[in-house]
Amino acid sequence: MKLLSARLLLALTLCILFGGMFAYIARGIRRETITDFDSAIITIVQGWEADWLTPIMKAFTFIGSTTVVLFLIVAGFAILLFVVRNRAEAFFFFFALGGTGVLNQILKFIFKRERPDLHRLIDITGFSFPSGHTMMAFSLYAVISYILWRHIRTYTSKILLILFAALMFGMIGLSRIYLGVHYPSDVIGGTMASAFWMIIATSVYGYVMDRRKRMTGV
Repeated sequence: MKLLSARLLLALTLCILFGGMFAYIARGIRRETITDFDSAIITIVQGWEADWLTPIMKAFTFIGSTTVVLFLIVAGFAILLFVVRNRAEAFFFFFALGGTGVLNQILKFIFKRERPDLHRLIDITGFSFPSGHTMMAFSLYAVISYILWRHIRTYTSKILLILFAALMFGMIGLSRIYLGVHYPSDVIGGTMASAFWMIIATSVYGYVMDRRKRMTGV
């Protein structure tokens, strides 16, 4: 019971932290007080533009695209359900990522922020805040890491897993700024929103699994 209370307290604290940071960014966007920050970061990141780097950034953006993410969600769900035969993890995987997509669309509809038009290297439509690529990438690799962490035994493998997830998420988010389709605040705000949702999703899943374990003894 004490362990459960500690977990809930930690989850609540993190939700307040991530939710507060998202609200702070959203307030800056509404009041246009975050413009200088966005401009400064865009200038730095787009200053890296090079013939060899642009295809790499486009590749990471493609990896974070709706088509690829949907494929990974379906593939991951199928593997967990039919190969690993773990229904709980399969439905957690599906609903955690599905919830991220729904949350992103709701937030985009609320804020309706137009995309930057300073120096765009690819064409894209839709609203800018928060970044859908960033939110889905964060949740996807966070869920994968959360599930695999419970099964991996060695610390070396766990460290490599976290480094891989951080690399994929970081590069996908960075590529959106580099390609001129998102403001840095879109990416940071998307990270905060996704982290907020993932804390809720993993906390609920953990609670349900602990309760089932106590009731069944398995």
